Formats: sequence, structure tokens, C-alpha cells
Amino acid sequence: MAELVYDCPRCGSQKITFDVLATQLQAINYDWQEVHESFCTCRHCGKGTIFVLEQKDYTSKSLIGGGKFVSLKITLNDYLKVKGFINTSNRSIGQLPEHLPDNVKNAYSEALKCQSIDCFNASGAMFRLCLDLATKGLLPPESEQDIPQKTRRDLGLRLTWLFDNNKIPVSLRTLATCIKDDGNDGVHDGSLSLHEIEDLKDFTHSLLERIYTEPEKLKLAEKRKLERRSANIEKPR
Repeated sequence: MAELVYDCPRCGSQKITFDVLATQLQAINYDWQEVHESFCTCRHCGKGTIFVLEQKDYTSKSLIGGGKFVSLKITLNDYLKVKGFINTSNRSIGQLPEHLPDNVKNAYSEALKCQSIDCFNASGAMFRLCLDLATKGLLPPESEQDIPQKTRRDLGLRLTWLFDNNKIPVSLRTLATCIKDDGNDGVHDGSLSLHEIEDLKDFTHSLLERIYTEPEKLKLAEKRKLERRSANIEKPR
């Protein structure tokens, strides 16, 4: 039976030995690097953990390839790197809107992960951050338009200004109240529920699609149209 030495997520023992009882191949990167989810039991507490193990180098493929390492009397740390372990944060978080900037995408993804483990107040704060990042760039520069600094800083006031000045679709206005009110509740009172988080998510997802996804899809469609026309013109008659 193979062994693995790592800190136990269940009892906290450091650099403890695990017995590797089973494994499942999950992915192959670069046409050679195997990624496994391996069920292991801690020799201190006896509890099980599913570790995510990644092959270290190509030369070990003949020894560990396909998961046959489970039955070998070897220490896996020599051949596989622990990338983490399966826990509640691995629950499906759903689809993200396409074509998001990295900072907005990271905030939205974190909001969904917090929701998936029932951390609703943290999720609300991250949805609020996501909206804050996405809407700041919709305001005109200070040199072009004199907008009160409080409006520029405060998400609720900023959203009101953006709606009033047709910078974001008015059709989303009724959903925006949940960002202003529930977002503040989550930050200051710690009172958000799943129902309120679903409202926050619906508005955030809809607004991000309007700001980023739809314009980029239209831009790509226009690019494809021009490429088709160019190809047709260049085609010999």
C-alpha cells in the first residue's frame, strides 16, 4: 500500500503519514502530467481525506501512471505533489458571465464560492465589491464632469447616478435596490440570508452581462462578419 506524508486536514497533525486506499484519475495536463483525487486515511486520527495529487515529472509515468501506485509500497511525495484536498469549496458555483476583467471575475467567483458554503454575509460583501469594481469605470473622469466625491465613492449613490444618466440599463433598476440595501446589511449587520444573496447574484450577473459580455459578443460577431466579407472579396472568381 502506498503512503503519503502531509498535514491532516481533519485532526491537524503535521507531516503525518496517510495510507492511500484508492485513487481516481481526473485530468492529464500537457499530454503527460496526471492529476489524481486519492482517498487517504490519517494514521493518527483514522479519518479520511481526498487529496488532489499532481505528477511531478514525466519520468515517473511508468511507475505511477493510471493510478497503479495505490498498490505499491512507495512514498508518493517523491512522485506526486499535493495540490490541495476536496472540501465544501469544491461545490459547483455555476457559470460566470463571459469576458470579465480579471479583478471583476475574481470578486464574482469568490462571492459564488462564499455562497456555496453558506457564508452569506461574506458573499454579499464580495458581490458588492464586484459591482464596485465594475461601475467605477462607468463614471466620466473628474476633469470632464463635476460629480460629488460621495457619489463617486458610495456604490448606492453611484448606481443611482448611473441609472439617472443612462449609463446602465434602466430595466435593471428595480434589482439594484438589493445591492444598496442588502449589501450594506451584510457588511454592517451580518444579516444576509440565502434569499437576499440570490437577489444580489441575479442583479450582479445581469449587470455584468450588460457591461462586459454583450458588448464583447457583438464586437466579436462584427469581427467575424468583416472576416467573412474579406474572405469573399479575396476569393478568385
